Amino acid sequence: MSKNFVSASIVAAGLVVWMGSGAFTHDTQATPLPDATDAESLRDSGADAAPSRVRIAVNNAEPRTRTVVLRGRTEAKRAVEVTAEIAGQVVSRPVERGMQVSKGQLLCEIAVDDREVAVEEARAGFEQARIEHEGSLKLAKQELLSEVAIATSEARQEEARAHLHRQMLNLERTRITAPFDGVVENLHLNAGDYAMPGASCATLIDLDPMLVVARVTEQEVENLQPGSMVAGSTRMGRDIDGQLSFIGKQNDPVTRTFPVEITVANSDYSLRSGLTVTLWADLDQVPAHRIAPSLLTLGDAGDMGVRTLDDTNRVVFTAVEIVEDGPEGLWVTGLPDTVNLITVGQEYVTVGELVEPVYMDTAKGQIAVR
Repeated sequence: MSKNFVSASIVAAGLVVWMGSGAFTHDTQATPLPDATDAESLRDSGADAAPSRVRIAVNNAEPRTRTVVLRGRTEAKRAVEVTAEIAGQVVSRPVERGMQVSKGQLLCEIAVDDREVAVEEARAGFEQARIEHEGSLKLAKQELLSEVAIATSEARQEEARAHLHRQMLNLERTRITAPFDGVVENLHLNAGDYAMPGASCATLIDLDPMLVVARVTEQEVENLQPGSMVAGSTRMGRDIDGQLSFIGKQNDPVTRTFPVEITVANSDYSLRSGLTVTLWADLDQVPAHRIAPSLLTLGDAGDMGVRTLDDTNRVVFTAVEIVEDGPEGLWVTGLPDTVNLITVGQEYVTVGELVEPVYMDTAKGQIAVR
């Protein structure tokens, strides 16, 4: 192929492209933008938007008892390490772990050894001192004995009495007994062990009455009163009831909560220490409305409430306080006795907005526009 032919082809292609672009340029016209006056006229010509429609339920208040929820655990009223007061070999331990014992029942017995003999010796010494003192008193009446001698004989008598009492106590201390009715939780001495003063024989816990220990906030503690009756259940579903017996005056510096104690009867010892318990303490009756939890929303100030309608069909936000949270819904207080509650569409309207209400006939389960 010759160079002239190639050059001619390139020139022809360039002419075709130039002529085509000229045609497009000639046919294309710029579309002018509307000015500010035209835009304003377009906005004015549009019709106003219709009010939003929301579903309304007429809700009436009912009297409801306000309660405080107490969450805590059961705790033995007292737990004591019953210890030996004298040294000696353990000759008997008639109790086992888990046994219920009565006050004064034997837990451990230490060998008597010569303690009975010491008691008899001390008793004889006291008898001798008593007779001597009586003889000195007779001589004093005859003015044959000085007051100093009489005082000395009286002192010997009292010394002998104290010695006898001490020896009798040592004999009694060979029997380590339960200081109160309770349950043996742990054993620390066996027959054959040598006990020293202070050695623990057994751990005894007092389960009747049982205590429920809980903590409440500073807002809740102001509403509680000692002596109030409370009721609740354990985590396993056992019902319990008791009386509020203690409300703390000093809060925990970390959690800022106050301790409270509830006394629960437990004569059969069926309640164990350490169980998780939820209790409800009744406070007072207030007018309350039952609502669905999904209706709660936050106001501009961050407070919790619901959206309702006033007499002019405008949206109103009303702060509420939760009285009770149950399986059938929330009971809240802070609303008028009768209120038009927005149940559907509250997420799409704002406070002060004029809306079109669609009332729900709760008796028939039907919707009626008013």
